[in-house]
Amino acid sequence: MSADELTPLEAARWAARVGLPLEDARHAEVAATANHIHSVVSVLRELDFGDTPPAPAYRAGEEKRDGTV
Repeated sequence: MSADELTPLEAARWAARVGLPLEDARHAEVAATANHIHSVVSVLRELDFGDTPPAPAYRAGEEKRDGTV
């Protein structure tokens, strides 16, 4: 486990802090799920979206005047 990973006790403490107390048997499962989500988000943060227009600029199903999509 790296220093950045959430431990089961930390997961329980954070859950209780926001009003979601966990049963003892769920601490490890919640920590593992949070760590997985964090690893996926970390990969997404490394992607370069420099030339990607913001989502509001995308219009599904609209064609350009020349007939292309």
